[in-house]
Amino acid sequence: MRKIILASQSPRRKELLTAMGVEFTVVPSNFDEQLDDSRPPEVVAIELAVGKATDVADKFPEAIVIGSDTIVTINGRQLEKPRDTAEAYDMLELLSGTHNEVTTSLAVICKADGTLHTGADTTRVYFKPYDQQAVKAYVETGDTLDKAAAYGIQSGAAPLIDHIQGRYDTVIGLPTHLLSDFL
Repeated sequence: MRKIILASQSPRRKELLTAMGVEFTVVPSNFDEQLDDSRPPEVVAIELAVGKATDVADKFPEAIVIGSDTIVTINGRQLEKPRDTAEAYDMLELLSGTHNEVTTSLAVICKADGTLHTGADTTRVYFKPYDQQAVKAYVETGDTLDKAAAYGIQSGAAPLIDHIQGRYDTVIGLPTHLLSDFL
C-alpha cells in the first residue's frame, strides 16, 4: 500500500483524516495561495488544492497526496484567513445576521500511477444576528486568525451560528465523503 500524505498543517484536517481511520503523515505544501473573486469559488478552491497536492507530490511521487482548500464566500467576495485581529473583527461583523457559502475542495494525487481526483463541496452557514460585544469576545479568544473568514464552526464561533445547510465536515475543512470515494 502506498504512503498517504496530507499536504496541510491544518489541525482540523488532521483530526478528520484520523477519525476516518486513515494512516498518514503530514508534509506541508509551500504552494502560494491566491483567491480570485472573478471566478467561482469551486474552481479556485480546486485549483488551490491541486497546487498544494502537486507541490508535495513532486517530492514524493510514489505517495498518495491529499490537498485541500477552504474558501468562504459572502456576496461574491472570497474571504481568506484574516491578517490580524482588526481584519478578523471586520469579517465577523460582516457575517452577523447573514449567510455565507463554505467551499472546501479536495485533490488526491499520485504521480507514480497518474492518479488525479478532484472535487469540491459547498455548505451554507447561517449566522445569528449578534452584537459587537460577541465579536470582540470571540476575537479575543485567538481562535479567529488561522481560519478562513475568521471563524471555526467547531470551536468558538458555534454560539454565533444559527444553522447550516450541507455537511459539517466541509465547513471544518475536509469533505470526508469525497475523500472516502477517492481513496
